Amino acid sequence: MGRWCSPASAEPRSVQLLLLGVALVAASFYAGTLFQSSASPALILPPSVSRSPGSPNPQDASEFTKKVGVSYRTASISVPDYGLDVCPLEYNEHIPCHDAAYIRSLRNLDRSRHEDLEAKCPPREDSLFCLVPPPNDYKIPIRWPTSRDYVWRSNVNHSHLSEVKGGQNWVHENGKLWWFPGGGTHFKRGASEYIERLGNMTTNSTGDLRSAGVVQVLDVGCGVASFSAYLLPLDIHTMSFAPKDGHENQIQFALERGIGAMISVLATKQLPYPGNSFEMVHCSRCRVDWHENDGILLKEVDRLLRPNGYFVYSAPPAYRKDKDFPIIWEKLINITSAMCWKLIAKHVQTAIWIKPEDESCRQKNSDTGILNICDPSDTSSWQSPLMNCVRLNTDQSKIQKLPSRPERLLFYSRSLEIIGVTPEKFDNNNQFWRDQVRKYWSFLGVGKTSIRNIMDMNANYGGFAMALSTDPVWIMNIVPYTTINTLPVIYDRGLIGSYHDWCQPFSTYPRSYDLLHAFHLFSHYQGHVGGCLLEDIMLEIDRIIRPQGRLNTD
Repeated sequence: MGRWCSPASAEPRSVQLLLLGVALVAASFYAGTLFQSSASPALILPPSVSRSPGSPNPQDASEFTKKVGVSYRTASISVPDYGLDVCPLEYNEHIPCHDAAYIRSLRNLDRSRHEDLEAKCPPREDSLFCLVPPPNDYKIPIRWPTSRDYVWRSNVNHSHLSEVKGGQNWVHENGKLWWFPGGGTHFKRGASEYIERLGNMTTNSTGDLRSAGVVQVLDVGCGVASFSAYLLPLDIHTMSFAPKDGHENQIQFALERGIGAMISVLATKQLPYPGNSFEMVHCSRCRVDWHENDGILLKEVDRLLRPNGYFVYSAPPAYRKDKDFPIIWEKLINITSAMCWKLIAKHVQTAIWIKPEDESCRQKNSDTGILNICDPSDTSSWQSPLMNCVRLNTDQSKIQKLPSRPERLLFYSRSLEIIGVTPEKFDNNNQFWRDQVRKYWSFLGVGKTSIRNIMDMNANYGGFAMALSTDPVWIMNIVPYTTINTLPVIYDRGLIGSYHDWCQPFSTYPRSYDLLHAFHLFSHYQGHVGGCLLEDIMLEIDRIIRPQGRLNTD
C-alpha cells in the first residue's frame, strides 16, 4: 500500500537529505519507546524515556548526535550533516500559526471580533525550521477507550484548566494521570445526562438525538471535548473546535484523549467546512457573542446546518434574568426569527432552534428587507470572510434526504454527482480501499488498539476512512483547497474533516496523530505554484505526528 516517509523518487537531493534528517532525529528522540502490537491492560504501557535537551542517545551516538538550537526558515534549504536542528525544550508545544508572541506583534487585527485568535502564519523567514521536541518524561499515550477518561499528566503538563474548571468536572488531577469525569460548564452531572436531555428536547421525549436524525455535530468552544466523547455510543460523530486562548491547552487535552478536535474560532472568517454539513451545531457556554454584528456568526451557523438541523444553545441568556442577559436573549430571538429558525424547546439552561427546510419564509423576509440573501455563486469557505447573509436552497428537488449511519457511508449522494463521479467510479473507489485496508494492521505491524488518532492528509472521497469505519479509530479527513472540492462528499458520508492548504501548518498541537496517511499528497504539492516546498510539509508532519507514529505514503 505504500512506503514509509518516501515520496516520489525523483525529488531533489536536498529533499532526500531532509527526509533522512527527519528520520534520524525522530529515531534519536524516540528510541526506546515502542508500541506493543498485542493487547495489554489499559494503563500498562512501555516505560517513558526522560530526556534533556542535547543529551545524545547512547545507542546512536556513534552514528548521529542531535543539535539543539533555534533555526529559522531560509530561502535556500540546506540540511547539515548532523540532520535538522532540534528546537529547545521550551518549544515543545509550538504551534506555528498560533504563536502568541508573533500575533501580539500584529497591530491591525480586529481584536473586538477575536481576529487575534484566528490562525496567523508568520512570514517564511520568521518560521521555525527545527524539530519540535516532546516534553520531558513524555509517555506513549494511553490507549482508547481508557484514554477517554485518563491521560498521562506529563504529556499535557498543565494545571490551569483543572484549577479553573475543576468544579465543573472538566478535568481533575489523579496521581500521574488526568481524569476526565465527563462534565462541562452546563452539564456538571455528566455529558450522558445532558445528551439524554437534548434527545428528549428534540423528540418531545420520544427518542434520542440519533432518532432525531443527528449524525454529525459541530461543537463550538468544545473545551476538552467530553460532549463529543459521550456522543460516540450513539454513533454520532463530532467536529470539535476551540481557540488557543486563556484555556489554551483544552484542544491538547481532547487530542490526547483520542477525541477529534482542532484549533479554530468563530471570528472574522468562515469555518473550513462546507455548507449543509451538520445536523446540529452545539454551543455550551462557548463564549461566542452570537447577538453581535447583526448576528453574522449565527448566519455562519446557518450556512453549516443542513435543513431541519438544530442549533443548541446552553448559556446564561437562555435562562437568567439578571444583568444584560434579557437584552441579549431578545436580540437572539430577533435574529433567529429573521432567519426563520423555530425555537422548538427551552428547558433548564438550554434552548434549541431548528433551521427551516421550506425557504418561503426566508424569501419573504428578504423581500421585505429583514434578511439578506447571499449570492449563490459565493461558495468557497477556505479563508473567506464571514458574510452577513443566508444561503437559500431554492431548488427543493436538489435537497437530498440522506440515510443514517452506517448506510450513509456507502450512499451515492448528490454531492458526488455534482463533481462528476459516477456510481460505478464511487463503487470502485470503495472496493479499492476495502482491499487496501483488509491487511492494513498487519502491514503497519501494530495492533488495532495501538492507533487512535488518524489524519488522511488527502482524503479524496473519504474511502480510506470508510474502510476503517468499524475499527476503534477516528479520522480527520483533509481536502486540500487547491484540489477538486470533495469535502461535501465526505460529510454526506457521515465523516468529518476540514479544508486545508499544506503550504501552511495545520491548526493542531504537536504530537496529535498516531498515523498520517498521505496518498498522492506529495506528488500534488511538489512544485506547488504558491511556493510550497516538500521540506516544509515534512517538517509539519514531524511536528504533528506522535512519537512512534507512522507516516504512510503512496
